[in-house]
Amino acid sequence: MFELKQVGERSYYINCPAKIGIYKTNDTEVYLIDSGNDKDAGRKVRKILSENGWNLKGIINTHSNADHIGGNKYLQQQTGCKIFAEGIEVAFTKYPLLEPSFLYGGYPCKDLRHKFLLASESDVSELSDSDFPKELEVIPLHGHFFDMIGIRTPDNVVFLADCISSKSTLEKYQIAFIYDVEEYLNTLDKVEAMEAAVFVPAHSDVTDNIKGIVQFNRQKVSDVSDKIQSVLKTPMCFETLLKQLFDEYGLTMSFEQYVLVGSTVRSYLSWLKDNGKIRAVFTDNLLMWNSL
Repeated sequence: MFELKQVGERSYYINCPAKIGIYKTNDTEVYLIDSGNDKDAGRKVRKILSENGWNLKGIINTHSNADHIGGNKYLQQQTGCKIFAEGIEVAFTKYPLLEPSFLYGGYPCKDLRHKFLLASESDVSELSDSDFPKELEVIPLHGHFFDMIGIRTPDNVVFLADCISSKSTLEKYQIAFIYDVEEYLNTLDKVEAMEAAVFVPAHSDVTDNIKGIVQFNRQKVSDVSDKIQSVLKTPMCFETLLKQLFDEYGLTMSFEQYVLVGSTVRSYLSWLKDNGKIRAVFTDNLLMWNSL
């Protein structure tokens, strides 16, 4: 874990739970693509950079989930580096309490205010900032989170952030986190059509052929959608639906899983309702969902 791997003339990644990309602008200066999940990850990254004689010029956050921005504050304090992000991700990175608040739908209890969902705040600039390395191609990858991006380096390595989950992860957890299902499917179509020397997803194997795992992720969305519509042949409220999905997929409820899977299921419900597949009716002061 936290091993440095070279995938291009100037592109590397650190193999860790959420892979961290490295782009080398010259012999001594590098940019990180994400920063890991906490201060300890930041320390390990800094050690790797020091061992290679690299100075940290900046961090490009693909999105603001805590496991991608958790090392920001430590690295920024230690090096004075700039941090860059896109759109709404800037706000979530500056004010990380937004993530557990958004997931829970209110002020999060202590069980949700920990490093897995709540990173330390850091100072962030927009991608339009004059110091952003212009030779990097920014690829919109919306769907998993609000304004998530990927990065293509000049040596044709594409860092894909969280738009792809590994087969083992999907088989274990079944319902991968998605904010906007329609945008997520559009992103999968975009990624499937891409060509690159190497693809580096944050949570799947590095590969030169992304099509197979993209298709597996797309099929899983279809499976979850079908499951929800099947369950909703019997009208039920959200909490009952969520329990039934946990039971049928063999998942274990916890505060973290409640907000992550729960938020995703609500996103599926919005997508299915907007596409005329299910309907919502208020009955006896309960919001009831059922398939059409």
